[in-house]
Amino acid sequence: MTGLNIKTKHSNDRALSSLSVIIVYVSISGNTREVAQMLAEELERHVERVKLYNILGNEPFPDVQAYDAMLIGSYTWDNGQTPFDVKDFVADLGYKPENVFVFGTGDTQFGGDDTFCLAAEKLATFYHSPLPPLKVEQSPRGEQEQEVVNWMKGVLTWLS
Repeated sequence: MTGLNIKTKHSNDRALSSLSVIIVYVSISGNTREVAQMLAEELERHVERVKLYNILGNEPFPDVQAYDAMLIGSYTWDNGQTPFDVKDFVADLGYKPENVFVFGTGDTQFGGDDTFCLAAEKLATFYHSPLPPLKVEQSPRGEQEQEVVNWMKGVLTWLS
C-alpha cells in the first residue's frame, strides 16, 4: 500500500509537523508488523519523526519519553492473552506515558468474538488510551484498510 492520504477535518498541520511518534509492536505472523508499517508510512506524512520498534528485534530499548505519542500493537495469544513479550515491554518501560494509542491483530476463528483482539483491549484500558483500539482481523487488506485509515484519522485529530 502506498499511502493512505489522510486529511483530518480540523488538522493543525504546523502542530502535527513538530511531533514525534514511536510505534512499538510485536508480530509473529507478520500481520501486526504490516499494520505498524502502514501506520508509520502515513504518520511520516504528518509528523516530524516516526520510529518503528519491534519488541522482538535486536535494537536497544527505546527512550519512549523522547516521543510525543506512542502507538503500541500486539496480536492476541492463547485464548485472549497478551503476549509475554508485550507484558515484559510494559514492565520494562516502568511508567504510563501520555498519548498512547493501541492497535491489534487477531483471528476470530480462534476463540471467537469474545477473545478477538483482547490484548489490544487490555492495553488500551491499561494505558487509558483516548481512542478505542484498532482491531484488525488477520491482515489489513480489503475493507480493513479503510478501518486503518479511519483510526489513523482519529489519532491525528487527537494529536493536532
